Amino acid sequence: MTMKLGNYKDNDVELCRTTNSRVSTHTAEALLEQKIPFFKRETYQGADTLWVITINPRRYGQARRVIDGMDRAYRERLVLSNY
Repeated sequence: MTMKLGNYKDNDVELCRTTNSRVSTHTAEALLEQKIPFFKRETYQGADTLWVITINPRRYGQARRVIDGMDRAYRERLVLSNY
């Protein structure tokens, strides 16, 4: 399942990635609660178990604050980009 919200997919930057489907789902739900548009890829470069969430650069700071507010157990399983 691919989730695309927003009109800026071509300009998006990577927000985070994970190999844990539950962490990916929780992160997506947290972003949706705050109405932050994102694009979630469940298959990346042929890997079936890598989830990558990309976001418009203008919303990156807001999205990082959402992730910073998530439970530590979820945050520790995310690889955050340094955009």
